[in-house]
Amino acid sequence: MRKLDPSELYELDPDRPDLTGCVLVQALDGFVDAGGARRLASDHLLRELPHRVLARFDHDQLVDYRSRRPVMVFAKDHWESYETPELALHLMTDTAGQHFLLLAGPEPDVQWERFSEAVEQICRVLGVRRSIGLNAIPMGAPHTRPVGVIAHASPPSLVEGAQAWIDVVQVPGSAGHLLELRLGQAGFEAMGFAVHVPHYVSQAPYPAAAAQLVREVARAGGLELPVEALDNAALATRTALDEQVAGAPEVAEVVKGLEQQYDAFRAGQAASLLAEAQLPSAEEIGDELERFLAEQHGTGPDGS
Repeated sequence: MRKLDPSELYELDPDRPDLTGCVLVQALDGFVDAGGARRLASDHLLRELPHRVLARFDHDQLVDYRSRRPVMVFAKDHWESYETPELALHLMTDTAGQHFLLLAGPEPDVQWERFSEAVEQICRVLGVRRSIGLNAIPMGAPHTRPVGVIAHASPPSLVEGAQAWIDVVQVPGSAGHLLELRLGQAGFEAMGFAVHVPHYVSQAPYPAAAAQLVREVARAGGLELPVEALDNAALATRTALDEQVAGAPEVAEVVKGLEQQYDAFRAGQAASLLAEAQLPSAEEIGDELERFLAEQHGTGPDGS
């Protein structure tokens, strides 16, 4: 079987500065993105920092248009425009003038291994030392507590001291996760962060989680990154949620239950607390809060 050449998947701009030792941040759309945190963080960096496209990937080879149909505009009597998918590597500059890379755009639907090899090729050409992946997952955590983070890396020593939230688990794969695995196997430092988004607000934008992702990237990459706009949006979101919860005693009670579970876990006493208290399950809390929030927007729990 003839192996397809990974280098034919992308075009790399030869006009570039010396990037030896730089960091690659990868934020591919398509996999679980609770609260839109990964997209919010990526869009924030592109909006706030100077950047230009350094490499483009051939989306015609990687994207299944029937599963994610691009937007087209029809104007009165003709087709006016087509929103071309863009999977690109951006050359970014942080607020201290340091360069880093941001890989953003639709997650490839196909050719994951070839895509991973292509990114590895680019990393070798540019001298990338470390990759950092961004993810956001729904968790049974209250919005009144700091955003939790699952940190992972190859080698594991890169996240030594980080709190372990899970042991061993099987999850559906993603191109971003495979990329982290393959880069680690190829000898690069490969890291990832998954922020926790309260499951009862995971379908709405949750900027607090995006802000935490940006902070994790800054720390892990040795970068100076702006976060004020996300913090301001997070404060507005928190205020709105607090007002909604305060107006419904039954919801306040289940949020209190989540707070107890969260605090006990952080203190390493979850087992004893759960044995003594009859707290609502994560599913019960989620159902109650989703019902309440839906009612605030004039819809029933089924969206009708």
